[in-house]
Amino acid sequence: MDKETFRRFGHEFVDWVADYFDNVSRYPVRSPVSPGEIKAQLPTVPPEEAEPMERIFSDFKEVILPGISHWQHPGWFAYFPANNSPPSVLAELLTAGLGAQCMIWATSPAAAELEEVVMEWLRQMLGLPAGMAGVIQDTASTATLCALITAREAATGFSSNRVGARQPLVVYASSETHSSIDKAVKIAGYGSDNLRRIATGNDFAMLPEALERAILQDKSVGLRPACVVATLGTTSSTAVDPLEPIGEICQRHGLWLHVDAAFAGSAALLPEKRGMLRGAEMMNSFVMNPHKWLLTNFDCSAYFVKDPGLLVRTFEIHPEYLKTGQDAVVHNYRDWGIQLGRRFRALKLWFVIRTYGVEGLRAMIREHLRLAQLFKGWVEEDQRFKVLAPVEFSLVCFRLERPGISEEERARLNQTLLDRVNSSGRVFLTHTSLKGQYAIRMAVGQRTTTENHVREAWELIRSAADAL
Repeated sequence: MDKETFRRFGHEFVDWVADYFDNVSRYPVRSPVSPGEIKAQLPTVPPEEAEPMERIFSDFKEVILPGISHWQHPGWFAYFPANNSPPSVLAELLTAGLGAQCMIWATSPAAAELEEVVMEWLRQMLGLPAGMAGVIQDTASTATLCALITAREAATGFSSNRVGARQPLVVYASSETHSSIDKAVKIAGYGSDNLRRIATGNDFAMLPEALERAILQDKSVGLRPACVVATLGTTSSTAVDPLEPIGEICQRHGLWLHVDAAFAGSAALLPEKRGMLRGAEMMNSFVMNPHKWLLTNFDCSAYFVKDPGLLVRTFEIHPEYLKTGQDAVVHNYRDWGIQLGRRFRALKLWFVIRTYGVEGLRAMIREHLRLAQLFKGWVEEDQRFKVLAPVEFSLVCFRLERPGISEEERARLNQTLLDRVNSSGRVFLTHTSLKGQYAIRMAVGQRTTTENHVREAWELIRSAADAL
């Protein structure tokens, strides 16, 4: 492709994306295709000859686009948001154009130094303890794996990297913890049998007294407690584990404290939400995702550590072909995680923070919190429905009640309700289970969602309930 052809299609693609931003609400928010439908329209062998970009772009619009679920739709209330924004998309274009491989300082000095500055900006924005250092990972799953591996090395005096774990190490997390903890425990070599699921209270947050009992029990039988994962904003209900008492327990017993705030961490931009960070001075590592609620397109996960020396010692390697004369005075971020090759993720976060400003980001989050409380109020006013969990942030868990039926029948009833709502194509909600109770999740957080979209979702829910 020559420069002029690239320029022509570049303009066309940017125009298409700009129109998509305006017109995304015209699409069904969840793709209606059936399994195998997209694959059936694609050739089974690669093309021998070059194809014109006109044909490729046409196939994108005619074949690929119908199989896309539109996360940027204002009716997206499923899972959690994965927002983008115009400045983030433009920065991603520049990143792709530069094609920089940011594994060490020498391969892209600006990338390394911008990441250092932007992560310090973000630390200040979130109100994290002074001195914590940040690095951008791809996802919270990777950040959590880094935390568990570092905790393993800290617990074994860095012998596990050399000889493997000789003594069983134990990890503790609430029964509401994210599935990435299960995966990280397996990959990091703890073994899934050594993950303790700590009971939660009626608010679905970890019970500190249950945590300490589990630690003492393991110690009494010769096991070695190594790490606690506390969650600020659990996936099912956005419950907030009490960080301060958990941190005190970790300090008493010498455990690593990792804090997973992948979604809800963004709310710490608001001074009125900083209470969830009480006790943050006791945490060893912390992760939150700008690619969820801070308008930075996937992937961009912010991982902070109290002692970067422990992180680097866990992951550093020194092959001759990567040594440079600047290594002693710069950050080589390939030693701050699992990947050697690294994308220039800091650029899009920099664009977003500068374009919206901290106050602009706060205003968006406050509006989403307001909309969630508004929706909660509507649910509570309709006696057919029940709110099932505290609304800590912008997620409302609720269900349709019907007296005199079993929990299994109630689950089927609410699944039918959810299917009818989602079949409209106007909104998309998902479900979870809270202590055995089927719950519908209404997650407000998309950049373009307004009160009208939330009201439309509620009307669709009420109409579906009427039909049932």
